[in-house]
Amino acid sequence: MTTQVVVLGAGYAGLGAAIQLAVRTKRRGDVRVTLVNAQYRFTERLRLPMTATGQQVAELNIPELLDGTGAEFVRGFVTAVDADAKTVRVDDDRVLRYDTLVYALGSAADLTAVPGAEEHAYSFSSAQDALSLAGRLSRLDSGTVVVAGSGLTGIESAAEIAERYPALKVVLLGRREPGATMTPKAKAYLHTALDRLGVEVRSGVEVVKVLPDAVELAGGELVAADAVLWTSGTRVSPLAAAAGLTVDERGRVVTDGALRSVSHPEVYAVGDAAAIEQGYGVMHGTCQSGMPTGVHAALSIERVLKGKRPKDFRFGYYHTPVSIGRGDAVVQFTHPDDSARRIHLTGRLAVRYKETVTAAPWPTFGRMKKMPASGAIWPRGGRFTR
Repeated sequence: MTTQVVVLGAGYAGLGAAIQLAVRTKRRGDVRVTLVNAQYRFTERLRLPMTATGQQVAELNIPELLDGTGAEFVRGFVTAVDADAKTVRVDDDRVLRYDTLVYALGSAADLTAVPGAEEHAYSFSSAQDALSLAGRLSRLDSGTVVVAGSGLTGIESAAEIAERYPALKVVLLGRREPGATMTPKAKAYLHTALDRLGVEVRSGVEVVKVLPDAVELAGGELVAADAVLWTSGTRVSPLAAAAGLTVDERGRVVTDGALRSVSHPEVYAVGDAAAIEQGYGVMHGTCQSGMPTGVHAALSIERVLKGKRPKDFRFGYYHTPVSIGRGDAVVQFTHPDDSARRIHLTGRLAVRYKETVTAAPWPTFGRMKKMPASGAIWPRGGRFTR
């Protein structure tokens, strides 16, 4: 009997899960790993602000990476999951059966959060969305670009746009000030760098509507905009809830300690698609935490195949790196619960650190093909996750 393992989504978490499990079970001969993804190309989400400003990034091919692992790649959109029948429907015309499912469909920008965002705002839900914004920016000789959302993606996007298109006015809007969780010195450096690039920062504001040529703030003020980039909040696919999996208020799959669905233990949920509880609270989606969840799911599945109990997942955050254009950056080192340590990097050293972090996933996937254990090393969080 062959155990059919299907992995949905080839982002940081899903690709890590597929490679780890395929390589670790290749010699068994009784495990088949199938990875389903909508595109052949791997999307480096950390580089989407660069894509959106017309900068060239590497073409990373998923089937080429899987070559030699034994995993099968299926290109297509997942349109339905039947958790009771243990099937997945791809592009409405193909059905895959599974014994074990790894649900890694990730998240997308929440364009339903305010009226008009879906019709008039750009987002980074995919590489194609980023390319659409790049096309719009290349056609603007002057005007205003509003970046809605002052989190890490908003900061990096505003800085890249301001640096690449100095003739454009860039306005960064958000409820919180940029770098709100950083130490005062790191935050001050960030604000000085944004000011140097000409980014107008407005904190403590809320966008309540996106119009064809402006955004409306709570209180009625209009901010003119020739283009709007929406980075404020994310949403997950409704497929998990529709499948009958237990989800939280945001639609993320609720997991046990081993990353299994609490309602359907043959389903593992990883990355942004999962509500993973740690000692410090529910994890938030980042590359640094996404890859470990995928690898841990693979390790858990392997243990079950061997008749062993899976171990609980533990993870502690260790940094928050933020690019400020191509020539500047801030790296805030953190405690495992993501609170700021006193240590931070700035300037060229931070740029090199950030680029190392951004470029690391793809080579890491490649190393895992030869040395699977190399991908199973991450901070466990110590007392913060016990």
